[in-house]
Amino acid sequence: MGSAGRACASYTILSTLLFGVSLIGSAASPAATLEEAVHQSLSTSPDTLIDVQERLARDQALRQARGGYLPDVDLRAGYGREGSDNVITRAAGNADNVWLTRQEAELNLRQMLFDGFATRSEVERQTARVSSSAYRVHAGYENTALRTTEVYLEVLKRRELLELARRNLATHEAVHAQVVQRTESGLGRRADLEQADARLALARANVETEDGNLTDAQTSYLRVVGVLPDEDMKRPTPAQGLLPASIDQATDQALANHPTLKSAEADVEAAMAQHEAAKHAFYPRFDIEAGRFWGDNLDGLEGYDNDARAMLVMRYNLYNGGADQARSRETAYLVNEAKEVRARSHRQVVESIRLSWNALQANERRLKPLRQHVQASQATREAYRKQFDIGERTLLDLLDSENELFEARITATGADYDSLFARYRILAGIAKLVASLGVELPTEASPLDRQY
Repeated sequence: MGSAGRACASYTILSTLLFGVSLIGSAASPAATLEEAVHQSLSTSPDTLIDVQERLARDQALRQARGGYLPDVDLRAGYGREGSDNVITRAAGNADNVWLTRQEAELNLRQMLFDGFATRSEVERQTARVSSSAYRVHAGYENTALRTTEVYLEVLKRRELLELARRNLATHEAVHAQVVQRTESGLGRRADLEQADARLALARANVETEDGNLTDAQTSYLRVVGVLPDEDMKRPTPAQGLLPASIDQATDQALANHPTLKSAEADVEAAMAQHEAAKHAFYPRFDIEAGRFWGDNLDGLEGYDNDARAMLVMRYNLYNGGADQARSRETAYLVNEAKEVRARSHRQVVESIRLSWNALQANERRLKPLRQHVQASQATREAYRKQFDIGERTLLDLLDSENELFEARITATGADYDSLFARYRILAGIAKLVASLGVELPTEASPLDRQY
């Protein structure tokens, strides 16, 4: 290799390394938005990549099935020594083996004309399996996107809850300091200090609990997305225009679009094609076979021995112990099984979308009174604080108001995020979550047949 060739090879290797490093760097970058997190999880999730590889494998199975329409060509050649002791060699006066250098070559071609529709049925079965696998890729993307959304919102929620716990702790620390000052000056009672100590300890425990919950949420996020969450994650807003207007509309869209249901339908088609393919054994098979043979020094005779043939060949199995009939009945049961799986998928899709819709409606109804509870609790807390400062409220009243406000904020925050996640669940239920996040499905998610 010349210097120019070595330089070109070095440049290619360097470019490849840099490209790999850029991929690693991009894969390891934290996602600041839900769209970025979903894109990253879909690009790296083993679950989605497994579905893609299965689709690619079924593409090749379809190629194999279509190969049944094409001719089958075999070439065989041999060279070596052969010892022969047969009627012909003995008739020529040879009492022992005749050793000759045997040479032979054979070329055979077989073209299927009719195989009982086996090839056609197998192509139909594999085409349906490709479509089923493609729909599973789509379903896997929707599920991974929903799971990513769930862990993304969980991190945001846990961060807010931790902040609430810290604010609650700061408030209890301020109250505790005030009680300590009163006790030391002789204006406060020892029981009040003990009560303040107890509530302060509980507030600290709440912070530790929420900190642990946040760590768990970040670990789940790492499992799904592949990296730890970004420090500046933004609260997402689902696309309102894609949400159905009613539960009936949501159900109709789910039944029309859900890829899991479409995959089950394709599996039924595959099973029916398999049943048709099983009937091929009840038909004769016709092939055109052509061959050419070249031989030299065969079976103890010196000289060449060549032949050629072309013929129409029929093969028809008359009896094989009832295996063909059993195979036909087996595939008929498999068709019924696939239909029941489709029926189960139908029920699951309807159940899932109705549960998602009901969750959204329930949380929406809860949010308004919960927010009112927060406002009322905050107003009560402020009033109690002023009354406590002038001696009209006890310390227990003040601490109870602080705790009620804290619990009200915790509950309202949880309901707020539950409502937000329910919207994304509905989008996933009607197979529009990935599209709503601006992520394109891969070509492997397309059920349309490719050109082979």
